[in-house]
Amino acid sequence: MTLEDTDTTGSGNTPPDNYLERRTLRRGSAGWLLLTGLGVAYVVSGDFSGWNIGLSKGGFGGLAAATVLMGLMYACLVFALAELSAILPTAGGGYGFARRALGTWGGFLTGTAILIEYILAPAAISIFIGDYVESLGLFGLESGWPVYLACFAVFIGIHLWGVGEALRFSLIVTVIAVAALLIFAMGAFTDFQVSGLDDIPVDGDALGSNSWLPFGLLGIWAAFPFGMWFFLGVEGVPLAAEEAKDPVRSMPKALALSMSILVLLALITFFAATGARGSAAIQEAGNPLVVALQGDGDPTALSRFVNYAGLAGLVASFFSLIYAGSRQLFALSRAGYLPRFLSLTSRRKSPYLGLLIPGAIGFALAAGTGDGARMLNIAVFGATISYALMALSHIVLRRREPDLPRPYRTPGGVLTSSVAFVLALSALVATFLVDKDAAFIALAVYGVALAYFAFYSRNRLVARAPEEEFAALAAAEAELARD
Repeated sequence: MTLEDTDTTGSGNTPPDNYLERRTLRRGSAGWLLLTGLGVAYVVSGDFSGWNIGLSKGGFGGLAAATVLMGLMYACLVFALAELSAILPTAGGGYGFARRALGTWGGFLTGTAILIEYILAPAAISIFIGDYVESLGLFGLESGWPVYLACFAVFIGIHLWGVGEALRFSLIVTVIAVAALLIFAMGAFTDFQVSGLDDIPVDGDALGSNSWLPFGLLGIWAAFPFGMWFFLGVEGVPLAAEEAKDPVRSMPKALALSMSILVLLALITFFAATGARGSAAIQEAGNPLVVALQGDGDPTALSRFVNYAGLAGLVASFFSLIYAGSRQLFALSRAGYLPRFLSLTSRRKSPYLGLLIPGAIGFALAAGTGDGARMLNIAVFGATISYALMALSHIVLRRREPDLPRPYRTPGGVLTSSVAFVLALSALVATFLVDKDAAFIALAVYGVALAYFAFYSRNRLVARAPEEEFAALAAAEAELARD
């Protein structure tokens, strides 16, 4: 039986002939500039807050080392993803890559981990947006469910309008946030003092502790999840491949540019904030950049500007992460891993249920718990699992299919993705050092999803979905080679 004879890879019901016609995205909506903006937008809120908590885990030296190692992990992963996305430019992203390399179980494990990240992170950021709105006194609003609801309703509405409009909006807000970071750095560096970098008291009982590593060598490992905040989310750029212009060329370019910009922003933000006020002063601050500028004094014009810009950064990341989650859900649903109705698209080619249902879940989590930090820790746990599996997919495809056409090749090849794989596993273990409860909650969600796949959806996969067809063709080629 050929692929044309059936629409499933298991024993499920055969979808109608127009199945894929009702599940199409708007192609050619994003060039390399919008894709680059998307990659930076995923991450930019992490420059404004969150990373500084790593100072309380590892001190300046520990967080600096963790940031370098995590930056290396993301750089290696991005190079691997650039190759994979040029091979398979579809909305499946990491799920599609793992599906080809690791089979249906590997594809589902990867896609589910990505979904955990991209559903939990917007929920957490909506809480942070509420906190910013309240602290800035905007319209007299307090942080609470009305603000969270407004966030989801307004920004999902823009996504429903169309992908081109959504990505252009994201680019504008991201440019504002990046400009604010550069302006912050110029102001903060005028007060830079080297003595402030290592002013956290030393824990003399910790192995290898000193003024630069006040919590010892273990502090470096404990700071891994916070070093990730400077880069967390950039791996989501390939999820836009199906809507990109010339994805084979634009995707590697956008990934490389995004990563370069993020490295620069991480470097100047980290040094400017810690050097201006001292590591001890900002290690627990909810708005470390503002504290770095004004300390305990009265707000200045620059600190007010940076405070408002922080809200812009949160909006950019919130908005782009909603996009990423909807595309991963769309791809998994279109292929039958999740209920198929979730991949239906509107006349404007937007996966409306893939936007609305995760949005409803995110709003319920935000309004019901109000614990943004815990949800972000769960998101980080899911992210590290997906990183390890995507890096492994690159290694397996290089070994198993060396002759597969590769329009872009990862510099360093398997060595590069192996570094990403080892560091991703290290970061996964580090999440237990930060928040064991969050890690076990993520594992429980993972367990429920795997049970659904094992007992139901794995027998109802849709062979005509691009990622499934790609994998099936590989299996057919391998069988012919054996014959």
